[in-house]
Amino acid sequence: MNSNPRQINLLDTVRARGSVTVEQLADMLGVTLQTVRRDVQRLADAGLLTRFHGGVRVPSSTTENIGYQQRETLNADGKARIARRVAELVPNDCSLILNIGTTTEAIAKALMRHTGLRVITNNLNVATILSGNTACEVIVAGGSVRPRDRAVVGEATIDFIRQFKVDIALIGVSSIEADGSLRDFDLREVKVAQTIIAQAREVWLAADASKFNRPAMIELGTLSQIDRLITDAPPPPPFPELLHAARVRLEIARDN
Repeated sequence: MNSNPRQINLLDTVRARGSVTVEQLADMLGVTLQTVRRDVQRLADAGLLTRFHGGVRVPSSTTENIGYQQRETLNADGKARIARRVAELVPNDCSLILNIGTTTEAIAKALMRHTGLRVITNNLNVATILSGNTACEVIVAGGSVRPRDRAVVGEATIDFIRQFKVDIALIGVSSIEADGSLRDFDLREVKVAQTIIAQAREVWLAADASKFNRPAMIELGTLSQIDRLITDAPPPPPFPELLHAARVRLEIARDN
């Protein structure tokens, strides 16, 4: 397609941030919402952008996740809102498992004022953050460290996690597809997450709005295995119906 300079600027902005809302694009580019929506539609039709409810992102592969540093900035405001809401819901003096992901790392930061937590994690970034909270105990799973994001994965990790039964598993995923499946990209990571789900009395899924309808290759589980979903915007169809059918409690993290 032949893009005008405004559309090229819009595309560069989304590529730099990974994901952005329509309102943010209008503010950044100094144009109206209607103009942004027209440009987004044209770029999406050309396959240069992927739309999600309330925003756009760069097109994603079903076989490989985007880079960790890019994911750190991807919808950072939404992840921070999710983290604050999770921290409001998590009681003191309980046991948790936090898995891999930038959203769970945001949650770890939001839990720094909690007391009496016992946190098991296979995420070295989460362990580093929460080790600064002297009122909590942090237990790190053994296994192989994945250098790109400091995730601990492998059979040793699975065997370690099987020793515990926790009050709440706080998990992130890469994808929630329209059939109700939860998906990710790395088989080793998926197997650890499946074990975490099995070892928790309640499972809370923390996922920002860009995860809805995002494709990924490996099935981790289904919405029926989740007790609570915390996200940053109302899910698009058909997810409200799927959540209701699966009896998942939906929490929308709002600005304070």
